[in-house]
Amino acid sequence: MTAAADLLLVNGEVHTLTEPDTVSEAVAIRDGEIVRLGDTFEIEFLAGVETDVIDCEGRVVLPGFIDAHTHMEQLGQHLVHADLSAADSAADCIRRLRELAADDPDREWLLGFGYDESEWTGTGTETRTGPKTDPAPLTRADLDRVSEDRPVVAMRVDLHTASLNTVALERLAGELPDADLRDENGEPTGIAVEDAAEAVRKRLTADREEMREVLEAATRDAVERGVTGVHDKIRGSVAPRVYRDMAADGDLPLRVRIDYWSDHLEALTEVGLGTNDGTSRVRTGAIKSFSDGSFGSRTAKLREPYADAGGDNNDDRADGDPDESEGGERGQWVVAPDDLAALVEQADAEGFQLCVHAIGDEAIEETLSALEATADPGGSRHRIEHAELATDDHLERMAAAGIAASMQPNFHRWAGDGGLYERRLGERRRDRTNRFRRVLEAGVPLAFGSDCMPLDPLLGVHHAVNAPTDAQRLSVTEALRAYTAGAAYAGFDEDRFGTIEPGKRGDLVVLEESPWDRADRIDEIEVALTIVDGEVVFEAESMA
Repeated sequence: MTAAADLLLVNGEVHTLTEPDTVSEAVAIRDGEIVRLGDTFEIEFLAGVETDVIDCEGRVVLPGFIDAHTHMEQLGQHLVHADLSAADSAADCIRRLRELAADDPDREWLLGFGYDESEWTGTGTETRTGPKTDPAPLTRADLDRVSEDRPVVAMRVDLHTASLNTVALERLAGELPDADLRDENGEPTGIAVEDAAEAVRKRLTADREEMREVLEAATRDAVERGVTGVHDKIRGSVAPRVYRDMAADGDLPLRVRIDYWSDHLEALTEVGLGTNDGTSRVRTGAIKSFSDGSFGSRTAKLREPYADAGGDNNDDRADGDPDESEGGERGQWVVAPDDLAALVEQADAEGFQLCVHAIGDEAIEETLSALEATADPGGSRHRIEHAELATDDHLERMAAAGIAASMQPNFHRWAGDGGLYERRLGERRRDRTNRFRRVLEAGVPLAFGSDCMPLDPLLGVHHAVNAPTDAQRLSVTEALRAYTAGAAYAGFDEDRFGTIEPGKRGDLVVLEESPWDRADRIDEIEVALTIVDGEVVFEAESMA
């Protein structure tokens, strides 16, 4: 006699997202594992006295979303501190930070996260005026208007720029490269980029008690968006210990794969903690490193100068040798190519997967060359994070080496006419960014993540489905697969998650509407239910 299931989802539209996608009405889960798919009549025979039966009333059921590139600490800080992601001007950022100061007069540091000056539409006349087409990041003068006696720090959305007021600069004196914080007249700007920004972020890392608050807020927000697993990029933080504490206490509602920054490599090797080690909830992932910066901060490394760098603009020239554009502003290395190659060789020799941030075409070239030297197709599964300006040659080489593209479809928010990509890169290179269709055509494993800008898989799927050009655009099914099966593969988890099949874990999301039926507004679809290991971790009021 077949044992009863613990949980049944019935009267739904269950998409397995296998190849090809198949659709059932119901799914049964026992001991956290999917045991059967079928029509509602058949599956209801698995109901026992203690079985929970959820009537989906026609809603769409999908594998739980896996976000392959997150910064959960920063997401939690958005929720715990000042969220600047929706601010439309410098003045709006200042207003939000002032509200934080007024609401918590005993808070020592006033922190804001997620501002994006490239999308500001307000004039910001309370603090300054300037070109509306491309406002400057927040400055020391801006943040001095928030407070002149408490340190104030605002992190840009990409985390490659930090803005500090005078008090914060004084507090961090000696910890930051001073030359990077001054203008041509030697006056402090309060704008820190790349290494200086990372030093600021590291200084503000939460202690264990605060980290618990931050990660609880972040994971709660994630499951409300249908996320059942994340690949979290972590550096110099107590987050790994706190994740394990939460899991041991039964308070971790999703699965976490920890991608450790490269400066943890020796410690991980010494204690014998390698890729894929851990429990069903918290596992060690890849060694994470950088090559370049970001388009927003003009630090992504390009073969040709930035279109808005001033001087000669070579944007209309065909792709050529990097030497042709010597003298122009082409970004900067965060990790020099030789140093990156040495790191890749060392980490790969220790059996670690590597995931390397590379955005500009020059950075992708150097990163790919380093990874190709060690890649074992289908084995090591090294990854290039972002790969925004990958060429056809890059994609063909990635496919041959089995290197995955870990990309962020929500970045198409900057791909419209007059948007950040066009201003930084020009129209030709703008249309070459984030070519998801071309990635799949080349045979490159594609995993979607959000980079927490913001963490919202349905927003990302919407941007992938409605991208500006054919080379950038995916079908609904393809986009959903990149956020489920593709991300699972990038984390060596294709046997556990990513599709709805017997034998896989019961990680599911139920949507209020069908993304196939609402392809032009997927970003407006609400999550009704999130399930991890057969346990409901989020339930919308509509399901009650």
